[in-house]
Amino acid sequence: MVVGAITGMGYVNIVLLIIIAAYVIYALYSYIRRRQVSTMLEEDEFQAGMRKAQVVDLREKKDFDAGHILGARNIPFNSLKVRMGELRTDMPVYVYDQTHALSTRAVVTLAKNGFKELYILKPGYARWEGKTKKAKY
Repeated sequence: MVVGAITGMGYVNIVLLIIIAAYVIYALYSYIRRRQVSTMLEEDEFQAGMRKAQVVDLREKKDFDAGHILGARNIPFNSLKVRMGELRTDMPVYVYDQTHALSTRAVVTLAKNGFKELYILKPGYARWEGKTKKAKY
């Protein structure tokens, strides 16, 4: 037996440590980038400013139809790059999803495309207590 040789479990541990480190770095990068391009708003702040902004629900259509913030338009995250032209760059954009995972990625994409005033609903739709609307069918 060679002294210092790595066993099979040692390789597994190294791979797991690399994966965990990569995830932590990615999460930190996402947090820093989100802070650079957007502002997180609590529900009351979001409600106060949304009348003068474009409110975008980033969830899929079926989730949007099941219930969404009154006045929001549905632009699912998966189609944001294609439908970005529907948004005005000279107006604030308020985004939300179920929590705020997609919102972080969305504001980074919007910022890269010239949007300046970007806001995220901090608690997400899951904890929204304001007015909502559901599809009739």
